[in-house]
Amino acid sequence: MARLHEYQGKNLLRQAGVGVPAGKVVKSAEDAVSTVSDLGESVVLKAQVWTTSRAAQGGIRFADGPEDVAPIARELLGLKLGGFPVDRLLVEQKVEIAREMFLSIYVDDSVSRPVLLFAPIGGSGIEEILGSSPDKVVRRELSMLKSFRGHEARSIVRQAGFRGKRLLAVSSVLVKAVKLFRSCEARSLEINPLVETRDGRVLALDCRIAVDDYAVFRHPELGIEIARELSRPPSRLDRIAYDVEKNDYRGTFYFIEFDDDDDRPRIAFHGAGGGGSMMSMDAAKNEGFCLANFTDTSGNPPASKVYRAARIMLAQSNIVGYFGSGSGVASQEQYNSARGLVKAFLETPLTVPAVVRLGGNCEDEAVELLEVYTSHLPVPVEGYKSDDSAAECAQRLRELVDHPDRWPLPGPKPRENEAELVVNYGFDTVTGGRVDFDHDRCFRCPEAVCITACRPGILTLVDGVPRLKITPREAARGKCTECLACEQECFFRGENAVCITLPIPGLDT
Repeated sequence: MARLHEYQGKNLLRQAGVGVPAGKVVKSAEDAVSTVSDLGESVVLKAQVWTTSRAAQGGIRFADGPEDVAPIARELLGLKLGGFPVDRLLVEQKVEIAREMFLSIYVDDSVSRPVLLFAPIGGSGIEEILGSSPDKVVRRELSMLKSFRGHEARSIVRQAGFRGKRLLAVSSVLVKAVKLFRSCEARSLEINPLVETRDGRVLALDCRIAVDDYAVFRHPELGIEIARELSRPPSRLDRIAYDVEKNDYRGTFYFIEFDDDDDRPRIAFHGAGGGGSMMSMDAAKNEGFCLANFTDTSGNPPASKVYRAARIMLAQSNIVGYFGSGSGVASQEQYNSARGLVKAFLETPLTVPAVVRLGGNCEDEAVELLEVYTSHLPVPVEGYKSDDSAAECAQRLRELVDHPDRWPLPGPKPRENEAELVVNYGFDTVTGGRVDFDHDRCFRCPEAVCITACRPGILTLVDGVPRLKITPREAARGKCTECLACEQECFFRGENAVCITLPIPGLDT
């Protein structure tokens, strides 16, 4: 899930008509001091990090004047809470609390719908309080089709023991919160505490919102940088990988880099499918490896997406091997994965042994592509199929890592042209890539292997050279699936007349 900071959630609540304390986000002690004059003498300074129990960790502090604000702000901005360095604070007006409440709206997968929880108590330690007093919680399943009405909110608040003006004020917050929950396609929205102040206002003193990963692209207004629920700030490769995923809807590419705090040999891990990937990760760990990352390319991604995933994984430091293993019975065409890996391994170039389990559709073709087209590399690349277990594959990678003296000798290098490619024909692809041809070399190719290799069938021979049989606009809108077959078949079996460029912003610069 993509999480929002407290100040972002409160901005949304304010726009939805829910009261929040006056406040401002600052990044320095000087800005915190200047904010006090606008808010009054007594303020609260709150670290803006994605972690729970901020108060218990010292991330929420009170100040009673400008002279107290600067040292507290400096101290908070030097903290690291729950793995996150504190780089900004929310400075808010302190309010006098008369009553604390709890409100949560979340998607409950067990009932396949949103659920609203409301309790007349709230604040720190609410989980323990509600766990010991479940009778104080009002739970209501929300309709997926009908809007949440005022009378429903009043019924919930009345059940919690509220009456009169207080009932109306609190139930109004519930209606607005549910509307916000739906409008930003959240997975969860929690206000704890929701308070009644001594002067009769109802305010949200905290707000946590998590948005559905797959809805983020519809909400640029939320300013979500990376739709991942990380336990630390995103790394450079995390950001690069997320940009690849968000800009290519075909299949899934999930990447998360792990901390380098383990003395065991690190390997790049490339899974395909949740359950099979978990099993394969366990197999690698059982062989004494530390995983540098978790990657999942599933849902039948194109070869170009697998290529970008592999390139990003190989950009990690201090890896001793590359382990690819998923479910073993994937329904996706595994030759796409094989071609993506071949391009990545040749371009990087690969310097560590790779063991890749490509079980699933077209696994025979995929393994042959992978092994034949990388046989000239100075490191072994081995492909395995569905009958080969993840444990056996992990064991084989361990043998290769531990015994480089036993590696097979590389095969002969494919013939390469001495002169550079002279581009005189080409077209753009859907992810900002480019397919270019040197037609002078194409004239020398007797078999036109790029034509027969093209999976979507968009190439044809015109006057003895390959050209599109569709318009360049159609190719750029997705008719060219970026299968990479034309380039690889031309390189290994033709005249090396095709070049496919697939940019990875942030990695190539």
